[in-house]
This record gives sequence, C-alpha cells and structure tokens, in this order.
Amino acid sequence: MTLLETIRGPRDLDALSKDQLEQVAAEVREFLVSNVAKTGGHLGPNLGVVELTIALHRVFQSPHDAIVFDTGHQAYVHKLLTGRQDFSTLRQTGGLAGYPQRSESEHDIVESSHASSSLSWADGISRAFTMTGQRERYVIAVVGDGALTGGMTWEALNNISDDNDRRLIIVVNDNGRSYAPTIGGMARFLNTVRTRRGYKSLYLTSRAAFDKLGAPGRAVYRGIRGGLHGFLSRFTNNEALYSNLDIKYIGPVQGHDIAALMEALEQAKNYDAPVIVHAITQKGRGYEPALRDAADQFHSVAPIDPETGEPIAQASGTSWPSVFADEIVRLGEKDARLVGITAAMLRPVGLHRFAERFPERVIDVGIAEQHAATSAAGMAFGGLHPVVALYATFMNRAFDQVLMDVGLHKAGVTFVLSSAGVTGPDGPSHHGIWDLATLQVVPGVRIAAPRDGERLREELGEAVAVQDGPTVVRYPKGAVPEPIEAVRRTSDGVDVLREDDGRDVLIVAVGAMASTGLEVAQRLSAQGIGCSVIDPRWVVPVPASVIEFSARHRLVVCIEDGIRVGGIGTRIRQDLREAGVDTAVTEVGLPDEFLEHGARADILDRARMTPQHIAHDVMGMVLGSKLPYARGVSGDTGAQPIVVRAKE
Repeated sequence: MTLLETIRGPRDLDALSKDQLEQVAAEVREFLVSNVAKTGGHLGPNLGVVELTIALHRVFQSPHDAIVFDTGHQAYVHKLLTGRQDFSTLRQTGGLAGYPQRSESEHDIVESSHASSSLSWADGISRAFTMTGQRERYVIAVVGDGALTGGMTWEALNNISDDNDRRLIIVVNDNGRSYAPTIGGMARFLNTVRTRRGYKSLYLTSRAAFDKLGAPGRAVYRGIRGGLHGFLSRFTNNEALYSNLDIKYIGPVQGHDIAALMEALEQAKNYDAPVIVHAITQKGRGYEPALRDAADQFHSVAPIDPETGEPIAQASGTSWPSVFADEIVRLGEKDARLVGITAAMLRPVGLHRFAERFPERVIDVGIAEQHAATSAAGMAFGGLHPVVALYATFMNRAFDQVLMDVGLHKAGVTFVLSSAGVTGPDGPSHHGIWDLATLQVVPGVRIAAPRDGERLREELGEAVAVQDGPTVVRYPKGAVPEPIEAVRRTSDGVDVLREDDGRDVLIVAVGAMASTGLEVAQRLSAQGIGCSVIDPRWVVPVPASVIEFSARHRLVVCIEDGIRVGGIGTRIRQDLREAGVDTAVTEVGLPDEFLEHGARADILDRARMTPQHIAHDVMGMVLGSKLPYARGVSGDTGAQPIVVRAKE
C-alpha cells in the first residue's frame, strides 16, 4: 500500500514526517498522470498545486476551516486528500466531478467554475464567521494569478482590505498562466517578482516595477514594503479613499517546497487579519510532456499515453473553433475594421490564427468578460467592429454590459459563443445553455445558430456586416457535422430542410439540433405524419416566414439546445399569438436546472431530447393524447388526415 492510499482524510497528514509528505507528493503526481491519462481532465493545473494543497491541508483543519478554490479545476489533489481516490470515472456520468461538488464531500464549498469569484466568497464566509462568533475558523482562498485579471477580484480586495478584523488568508498560486500565459500589468509585475532573488531586490525594485506599469499599475498597488513578511498596502495613490488599506504579505514562497509553504501558512495563520501568501508554482510540474506543451501545459487533456503525453485517439473531423478561426481571418483580410477580443482563451475560442495574422488587431483582456463587452462598445463607437469570442457559459458574466453598453447604444459588436448547449464532462458551470434565453431579451439583438460549418461561415459574415446593434453567433462543442443542405431558402433567409406533402408538424430546428429535427421528422413520417423541418439560421428576431410556415401546420415543435424557459420556442409562441396564429407550439429544450457532468448523449437522454423521445411525445400531441394538442384537421390549413401505421 502506498502512503497516498492510507490518506482517508486531511488529518492523516498530521503524523507524517517531512520526508513522508514529500513521498505523498510524488505519489500524487504519479496517480494524477496515470489516472487522468485514462479519463482526460485538467492535468497541468493539478500537477502544479500538489505541494501547495498538501501544505494547506496539513496547516488548516478542513472543513472546520473553509478552503475555497478559484475555478476549482485545480482541486483534484484536494479530492485525493479528502478521501476521494477513485478517479476511474472522473467527469463521466455518475463519476467524480471535475470541480468541487458539495454532494461529494463536506470539504467542497464552491462549485462554480467561473474564475475570479473566490475572494468574494472568502469575504462573505469570513464576515459570517466573525458575525456569528466563529472567530476561531479560518477562510483560505486559493486564487491563481490568472484570476487576478478579473475585476471581481479587485472589488473583493477593496472590501477585504477595509475590514481587517477577520481570519482570512489569500493564497496566490502564481504560475504565470491562466489557460495560457497570463497577460496584463499585474501579470508583468508578478513575473518580475517571480524572477527576482530575495526580498532586498524585491524591496528596491517594487516601486520602479509598478511605475513602469503606468497609471493602471499605480492604481493597483502603490508599493510593496516591509520585506519577505512585510505589508502589501496602498492599492492606489488616492490616499483619502484607501487610507486604511493594510494587508499582510508573505512571500514569494517556493510553491513546491512543502516545508517553506507550511512555514508561510503558519505565519499567516498566526496573524489575526487578512494575509496574502504569494506562492510561485509551475504548471505541469514533474511531467515533462506537460512542461513541453507551449500552448497550455496540458491545462485540459483528452485521454493520453501517460509515457509520451500523446493523445490516445486523434480527434475526428474539424472542430467548430477551427472553422471560425479560418473564417475570421478571411473576413479580417477584407475588412480592416474587424478586431478580435478574447478573455484569456485565445486558442480555445479560435482567435489564435487571427492573432498570428493580425497581432495588432487582437486584444486579450484577461478573465474580464464584463470589460470585454463594454470595451467592445467603445471600439464600435470609434469605428471598429469588434468580434468578442467567448465560451457561451462565460457570456453570462457580461449580460449587463451587453444590455446597457452594447444593446442600449446600438453598438455594432459581434459575440461569437463557442461550446454552446450541453458540453458534457465539465458540469453545471460549463454547460452553455443560458445564452439563447438571456440574450434574446436585449432589444435589437440578432442571434444566429449555425447547423454546420458552411452556415457558420455564412452567418459570421452576415453578423460582422451589421453595424446598428449587437449580433450573436453561437455554436456547440465538438466536431463539425457533415453539411446539411437545404431544399430551398426563403426570401428572409430561412432554410427549408424537409417538406412532406402533409403539413401536420412543423419542426423548427435551432442550430446544432438540425440533425435531431430531421431524424424526428423521419420517425414521424414513417407513422404517416407529414413533417416540415426548417432552420431559421437567425433565430432572433423570429423571421416572418417562420410565422407563415407555422400558420400552415397543425403543430409547431421547436428543438433547441438551450433551456426551454424563455427560449426560442417561447419567443415563437409569443410571436404567433401576436400575429393571430393559433397553431399549438411545444418547446423541446433543456430543463431550467443545473445539469450534472456526464456524456452529452446521457444528458440529452435524461432530458428526453433524443429523436426517439421527441418523436414519441409529438406523436401523442398529434393524436390528442398529450398536451399541447395539435390543431384539428381543417381544409384551409393544408393539414392531412393522420393514419398511424402499425409497427411491423
């Protein structure tokens, strides 16, 4: 039995010697490489926090002391040390989650995997502990240098530094990277600290380093003073506003030296006020293939060969971001007004080729989606057309800015949302299922949902041509399907994918659900139910021809890979009523709940969104055994009598 196998909870670390703790660290790395290689997952970040996590659990008493991980993708080591050592089904249906999850363990507190929120959580928890007389309990926030680029971090620090009467420790896990290398003035400062030796050099150069950052740097810090165990104070040169700032600073500490980390954390623990512990770590530590990966040091991997780091299976087909990456370059060559904006995810969202071709026309704002949206509005005012590329789930964070800064000002900004819909193994925080419902309430917005690569190219070109309001182009995760050609296209741009002689059911297929819609139609047609299948292409606003098609059918079925509450189906139903069309509408979409991690197919099956489930339900509506009932047969609707064929 290995030492790691004897660890059933954090207190099992207490009796181990320094050498034994080092052995546990080595065994954790071996475990991570061996197991994550089989399932896929966030490998590089976890290899970088092995010693740090061991030190945290040795010094603090989780769950009595609350440990909050920013984003949580680096919590695999935390899971191992808190009794969860079955990684065989990591991120799979019914298996261990890839992020902290309260239902798994009392040691897990924050489940959201959106960055830069940990300090606000820590601020709130520590205030609650103080106000309820639980002053002996510590709160520890583990935040990466990448998350320090998010504005929410600084909002929290402003409040934390104003109230020093609580036991709150901020551990900065500084590896110089978020997904890719961290950018911005704060990153440049931390890089300076990371490469200096000793406090004397740090003390003598800190003021000069921040002065070189210009006004933003001076607004963040006025200086670091007091030595290795000195004070990190004066977050601005506005002394009247920030006269009470005073946060203890310990570091920089070697983030792979357990003894040094424990000493620093003990010092922080003995100080009855907020403390920053600055740990220098290395993403991918101890695994050469990860260290050689310049793109993201194995931030997240599919199953790999543990010896070489090479993928077990090559990805089949072309990815959606790859299609976008090529097309935005082509459009950029024709239109010098196009600029790209990303929030610390240049390569995952497909802006890397544009950055290579036009390096001066891509802005990485760090983990700051709100800033990205409002800055884009400003760029549009100045004569540019910004293309803001984000994961669909992260678009949620900038809704107010899209509404009030982009929408209200009719700014010509295009948002390209990747990983829309059900994404699978990353779980609730990463499913991109809210964008259709939330963004369609922005007055004047236009939303496109391409069904294949050809339509992505088309709709992206149409989007960047719009100058009088926001446009959104959203596409799913994974490989691009084979092109689905239309039978015809209406004058307002709606693609007709199938038209039966009988006009019983109109299936409105939103984007990636086109193939599902066609299979549903095939199943219904086999039972004598005539179906038409259309792809609106631009789903908001609802094209007039969708209303016309609906008026000629007995039932409208809208299939979308977003939540059905307030989704596209709901909007179609409202527009039909406004137009005086009484055709029944059923909205087939995802439930308004947080979907667990698991295979996309499993999640869709549970939501009754497979072709089999949908066809079965629609059959009941046509026959009048399930609500909403299809409109009755009428000569002026073009609908045909239904003859249900017996199964052979």
